[in-house]
Amino acid sequence: MDRLSGLDLAFLCLDSKTTPMQMGAVAIFDGEPAADLPAVLGARALRIPKLRRYPRPTLFPPGGAEWTDDEDFTPSRHVQLHRLTALSALYNEDPLAEHAARWLAEPLDTTAPLWALQIVGGLPGGGFALLLKLHHALTDGAGAFSVAAGLLDDSPVTRAAAAEPARGSRARTVRDQISAAVTGAGIATSVVRAVRPSLSAPMSAPASPERRLAFTRIDTADLRRIRSAHGGTANDVVLAILTGALRDWLVNRGHRADAGPVRALVPVSVRGRGGTEAGNQLSGYLCDLPVHLDDPVARLRVVRREMDRHKTAGPFGDAGAVPKLAETLPPAVHRLATGVAGRAAGLLFDTVITNVPLPSAPLSLGGAPLREVYPVVPLAARQAVGIAAASCRGSVHIGLQANAAAVDDLGSLRDAVLKSSAALLGRS
Repeated sequence: MDRLSGLDLAFLCLDSKTTPMQMGAVAIFDGEPAADLPAVLGARALRIPKLRRYPRPTLFPPGGAEWTDDEDFTPSRHVQLHRLTALSALYNEDPLAEHAARWLAEPLDTTAPLWALQIVGGLPGGGFALLLKLHHALTDGAGAFSVAAGLLDDSPVTRAAAAEPARGSRARTVRDQISAAVTGAGIATSVVRAVRPSLSAPMSAPASPERRLAFTRIDTADLRRIRSAHGGTANDVVLAILTGALRDWLVNRGHRADAGPVRALVPVSVRGRGGTEAGNQLSGYLCDLPVHLDDPVARLRVVRREMDRHKTAGPFGDAGAVPKLAETLPPAVHRLATGVAGRAAGLLFDTVITNVPLPSAPLSLGGAPLREVYPVVPLAARQAVGIAAASCRGSVHIGLQANAAAVDDLGSLRDAVLKSSAALLGRS
């Protein structure tokens, strides 16, 4: 069966002009793009079944959808070329980020295969970029690399990652359905308890289709030094650094840092060890980030305790597991209620912070080595900022996305990330 799961369908229903539910990535390669690169990418896309499918509504169950092959699939419709010649680095701090923000914000056509690529040349610092966007209904962040791997040059790493996952979802037994219902009831109770009385104004935003992007990096050697001095996982350290950055950013925007914690939804992959499941396999943690604390080491300690508490409870243990709650709802309910629930996301969390796993082995495209890769997480409705991180070539690359109607300049947040990292490193 190729039926969309409950969570896949939820992402499809959440999609709108002001909240396009698509993940993105900005990958930067050394050298110039080969002349035949668009044709190469098109040929590789033809070999990836997931990129030929689009969601089609089903009569039964009502409100559901299934993946259907596009009989007129033409890869060239999804692959574009662009040069930044019209932009000048003299007047634009990062022309690639400005261009990518506009391109990634353009909604995908949900009646066609849910992806697009753009090859961007003319970068001020040399090299070229590959912009990728995938609808969240197609896969999650961890599964996105398995799609992208099929577009990259062949290697043992990309070959293993690109192995086609199982199609559709297996039929659930009565025991499965009872277990899911019990789990869903527990999550629903936690969601009700976690709802806050009003939107958190410093992190909220008006509905807008316009976006801004900014990119920054943290040296993984610095993360290791911080971990050696203070403990915790690499993800704990990244969350603590981002907590400090959000604190400075809020203060610079005229908000009180001691008004309360910023609550982040931290997605958690629940894929099996083999990673062969199709679609989204997500849960999440709702983490209160201690932006009220001035001491960077104290912030890291609180983040560690918060993450340890969530890990002990497990990925289905509290309101952060709301993605799994979607699996228990009938398709018709998604069609009716998902939009309303999406607009109320701010009652549960202020931002999304995700860490996308990437292999450490060298990767290339058309013979050009991958230099940098910045993931981009979709913004929830009426939220100002979303943050995604990925490790690549000795650095953690961080993509910051903002609602342009609420955030004039992301440079201050980008700079705050580096400042926060330096503060922790100085205490290590």
